[in-house]
Formats: sequence, C-alpha cells, structure tokens
Amino acid sequence: MPENSKSPEQEQRSAAGAPSPREWGEGKDIAIVGGGIIGICAAAFLVEAGCSVTIFDRTGICEETSSGNAAAFAFSDVLPLAHKGMIKHLPKWLADPLGPLSIPPAYLPRLLPWLIRFWRAGAPAKYEASLAAQAGMMKLAETEWMGLLDRSGTRPMLREDGSLELYESEAEFRASLSGWAARERFGIGFRHVEGEGLAGLQPGLSPRFIKGTFVPSWKTVADPKLLGKAVWAYAEAKGARFERAGIDRVAADQDGATLTLADGTTRQARHLIVAAGAWSHLLARQLGDRIPLETERGYNTTLPRSAFDVKRQLIFSGHGFVITPLETGLRVGGAVELGGIERPPNFNRSKALLQKAQQFLPGLNPSGGREWMGFRPSLPDSVPVIGKASGSRPVVYAFGHGHLGLTQAAATARLIREIILGQVASVDLAPFSPQRF
Repeated sequence: MPENSKSPEQEQRSAAGAPSPREWGEGKDIAIVGGGIIGICAAAFLVEAGCSVTIFDRTGICEETSSGNAAAFAFSDVLPLAHKGMIKHLPKWLADPLGPLSIPPAYLPRLLPWLIRFWRAGAPAKYEASLAAQAGMMKLAETEWMGLLDRSGTRPMLREDGSLELYESEAEFRASLSGWAARERFGIGFRHVEGEGLAGLQPGLSPRFIKGTFVPSWKTVADPKLLGKAVWAYAEAKGARFERAGIDRVAADQDGATLTLADGTTRQARHLIVAAGAWSHLLARQLGDRIPLETERGYNTTLPRSAFDVKRQLIFSGHGFVITPLETGLRVGGAVELGGIERPPNFNRSKALLQKAQQFLPGLNPSGGREWMGFRPSLPDSVPVIGKASGSRPVVYAFGHGHLGLTQAAATARLIREIILGQVASVDLAPFSPQRF
C-alpha cells in the first residue's frame, strides 16, 4: 500500500472523527477507575485510537449513578449552579428537608468549606468564566456525542423531542429571563409559550402552570443504563476490557501507575484515568491532590410507561425536578441533597417528588414505581475536573460533572484522549484544571 493511501478502516475512522492507531501510536496500556458513563466513553474513544484499555469498577458497567439519571443530553444547560445570591437560600434549605435542595443539619459543619467556595464561585467574574467554560464544553459535547452514537450504532436510542420548562407565576417566569438571555448569547434557541401553545406541548398539565419555555434542541435518550451498556459493548468489541474490582489504593510515578485492589493484588498501567464519580477525590488525595468535591444525592422514582402520556422532558425548575419519558418507564426525579456518600438514602425525598408530580399532572398513576438514589459528584464552580494530576505523573482526572455527567461524557472522553496522546485540546483546558482550587 502506498504511504499516502489509507485502508478502508482508516478511511472509516477519519470520516467518523476517530484518530488512526498509526497516527497516534499503538499499545498504550491505560487503566480507568470507574465504570460509569465517563469511563465508558473514555474507553470507547481510546480503543478507537488503538489503545489498550481496562476499566475497573466494584459493581459493573453502568450499574451505579450513571444507570438512574434523568436521561437528558442537556446541551443547553450552561448556567452554573453558583448564581449570585444563592447562599441566601441556605436557611430555607435547612428548614425544608424535602425541598429542592436540602442539607442534613448534622452534615453542615463538614459541608461548610465547600459552601464557602460555592458562594465565592457566584462572584460575577467567576460566574462568567464558568458560564463560558460550560458553553464551550456543551458545544463540544453535542458534536462528540452525535459522532459516538453513529459510530457505536446507538443513534436510534436518541430522542429529539425538546424540553419544556414550566412556571407557576409571572414572577417565577420573569426571574428566569436573565438565564435565558445568557443562553441566547451562546446561540441556544428557545421560545416562551402560554395558553394553547403550552397545552399543545404537554396536554393534561395542571392549570397552575401559566407559562413555559420550550427548548427544541434539548435531547434525551431511551434509557441511560441501556445506552451506557450499548456504548460499552461497542468499546468491548474493539478490545476494551473490564475487571470487577474495588480499588483500595492508587499510586503513580513517572513510569506509570499501580492500582491496589480490594483483594490485595495489584495492577500496573502506563496511564491511569480517575473517573470514579463521587469517590474520585478520595483517590486523588492518595496522589497528593486535594479537590473540593461534594455529592449531590439525587432521588427518583421510575413509574410504568402507562402512568401518564408525557410528550417530552418536563422541567419544574422551581421545585428542582424533572419528569422524563423513557423506553423503560416514566422517571420522576431530581432535587439535590448535599449529604456526602456515607449517609443512608432518605427515600422520603423520592416520595415528595412523586406527590408533587401527581399535583402537576392530574391523572398521573403513582403506583408500581421503583425508587432510586444516586451520587452526583459536584464541584463548587459547577465545572468538572479534566486534566493531569500534579507532579507530571501519568494520571488524568475526569470527574465532578454534577448532574451533567451523561451530557458531557463524550466531550470529556475526547479531551482525555487528547491529553493522553499529547494532542492539542479541543477546548481550553484551563477552566477544568485540577489545580485551579
């Protein structure tokens, strides 16, 4: 074959946006800690480049937090949580344990340093920087997800019905306008609706909702667990491997990384990717990096599909939850409980969300549901950590995506691949630096 010609496989890779092994180098031995959607997508992108990849996870592929989320590709959700003045709501959060955002009183002393960072992240300059970083990340995420869906044959699992955000008063609607103006600056399309327009987008709504905002570009997936497993099947078919194992310790030097498993055995790798969600900061600490990660504990109930005919994802921002129609049921969930990874679940929060859903959708059948709680890894400025560990060791961090892990997984995977293979990053990595804190 002439030097300047490409094989059919190379042509296919080039058209799909995946690098060729001959371009990037073969045989890189990479360990990924975490079998959630971030780790799954990273494995797919790396094996496409000819790398040797093994995922380690204590339970399985897409079996924990990534399995039960709200199924949204929320590419228009660019607003950081650290809005100016949000800290003023703290007394109300503490007073309402079943509200949109709650903090168990006993956990408050441990959470206080994170809350101070969260408050500081709401300063105008920092807020604008986070907004710009998220907007760039979302643009990359949409491009990379569409490519990965096509390459993995999972495009049929995509739903492009848009989303409908709902308001109960003129005051609530007006309060949302600054956020929509910020989205408009980044080319995100939407339209405000009321009356017949609102009813047409979702029949059967309670009349308490007087206005809504429809985002036509919002996407969801048929089921996040099924999607994650399907993407993994694609990665596995290309050579990615999985080992079910808890990781007790990690260490690294200039030559590679050592993983000590829960059974005391060890594994060696040339590169290590830490994508263990809400547990990632514990591994980073072993490597000398203290990253202020907290846990948004999210709750939901998945009802049978027959519970109500929901046309698209409904967003009740004033109450902090969504309702998503899935292939496998109707998912009612969201809200945030900042309570760490050790406290037992408080499923009264799931029940409270379901009661609200019955009020908002009269006729909803609440029977036959499955309750669930997951741990969303959250950083104070709402921007994930994507970058190398300190000390120039062969370790890359990829965690802290909050409630946007599914949305940003393919973009994160693209950036991880570029970091490991020494390529120019698709976006400026400075806002995502693990050393920014």
